[in-house]
Amino acid sequence: MNRNIIPIVSIVGRSNSGKTTLIERLIPALNRLGYRIATIKHNLHGFEIDHKGKDSWRHKQAGAQLTVIASPGKVALIEDTPRDYGIAELCDRYVRDVDLILLEGFKGNSYPKIEVYRPEIHSEMLCGKEDNLFAVVADKDIPLNVPRFRKEDSNEIAGLIEELFLKSR
Repeated sequence: MNRNIIPIVSIVGRSNSGKTTLIERLIPALNRLGYRIATIKHNLHGFEIDHKGKDSWRHKQAGAQLTVIASPGKVALIEDTPRDYGIAELCDRYVRDVDLILLEGFKGNSYPKIEVYRPEIHSEMLCGKEDNLFAVVADKDIPLNVPRFRKEDSNEIAGLIEELFLKSR
């Protein structure tokens, strides 16, 4: 599948707002509707999946720029990158055979967004309609002209995503 035809929905919100929890609930709801989902999580602080002493770590230490770890049930790729790749480049390089891509952690992107907002923790939202915001997940009413859901409304949110981005494909 070409990235240009795979819809992308960005889940945004401030730290500890519940973005990951929403994604954890949306994936099975979208799976039940018959869709295959990819996620891309951006982490400005870096991460490690390759631990000191493990064979793949030793391969990287020996100078491999790319290491693939394969088993009967999954494959992982560890690759040195010259810079922080953008969303389009990540999709082109790594995402295929899915119906939808959910993003987490790319706050300033131009893709359609659902914001997870907790007014008891943060006084202001990150996005408005001008930021391609199409829904908000919050426990209180929000003075925006977009649908509002509660955090437990994952089936309804999945239905909205299906209606807006998947049915027309």
